[in-house]
Amino acid sequence: MNLNYLSKKLGHSLITLFIVITINFFLFRIMPGDPFAMIAKAGNLSAEYKEQISAMYGYDQPFFIQYFKYIRQLLAFDFGTSFKYRKPVIDILGNRLMATLLLAFFAQLFAIFLGIIIGTVSAAFRGKKIDVAALGFALFIYAIPAFWLGIVLVSFFSVKLGAFPLNGMVIAGYSHPSTWAYIKDVANHLVLPVFSLGLAITGGYTMIMRGSLLDVLTEDYITTARAKGFKRKDIVMNHALPNAMLPMVTVIAINLGFMIGGAIQTETVFSWPGIGRLVYEALMARDYPILQGAFLIISITVIIANFIADILYGYLDPRIKYD
Repeated sequence: MNLNYLSKKLGHSLITLFIVITINFFLFRIMPGDPFAMIAKAGNLSAEYKEQISAMYGYDQPFFIQYFKYIRQLLAFDFGTSFKYRKPVIDILGNRLMATLLLAFFAQLFAIFLGIIIGTVSAAFRGKKIDVAALGFALFIYAIPAFWLGIVLVSFFSVKLGAFPLNGMVIAGYSHPSTWAYIKDVANHLVLPVFSLGLAITGGYTMIMRGSLLDVLTEDYITTARAKGFKRKDIVMNHALPNAMLPMVTVIAINLGFMIGGAIQTETVFSWPGIGRLVYEALMARDYPILQGAFLIISITVIIANFIADILYGYLDPRIKYD
């Protein structure tokens, strides 16, 4: 892989980021609703007071001046001040982002592990009962809404059995005596959200893995391996699976980027204090600076994930040539 290709891909990513920033700026200024009412905590504002608030936040200036100020603030890592919390947006997003990354990371691990296993078994025994059962299971969980699955899990494991906490990331108001006690508390709260979010995307990984592996199993070198008398396990694990993983790398990287903001339903059901729940709360409160900052973070993660996936593809597949 040469530097020319890397610089070209980096340039494309920066152009995409610039377009996203521009859309992100104008989108929340043309949305319906009155953000000034939220700032003042009152529904009826006098014209004079509204003008004062508008001048305070710079909304009284022309769009192009606001836009250049917005770009300058972003370069200084200044995302503005939240209407609701009256704190810098970057501080609020930083705390919530770590919670979402924790949830997304373990949910991805769970989904990747389960999806690859089920998809591989399904493809290896194509047309048999185990294939039908695995494919049916994948299609079933793929069709289940994440929020509905979360509600079912909470109702059964938390409300009925009392096996796991009902909501939150830690026990509210509890002072942990040690770091290990805090980790155990977070892990206990993490089980159901991870299972809910991970299972919701396992079906997609299973079908992609199965389809990719079935394509590879029709290649000539697989036929040659069968003719040489290799066992099915050796053919699948040593010959077919490494090449079948290539499409999974792209999907996993892109999914990880989208999951930063795509966990809104799961985080809302379990009251998980992440970016997804923050977006929901900010949308209800018309907290535009929070929404702008959150959407920008989500967009950046997706762009970075696409960039990394494209680079990894070149290392994993020697057939790809980068000019």
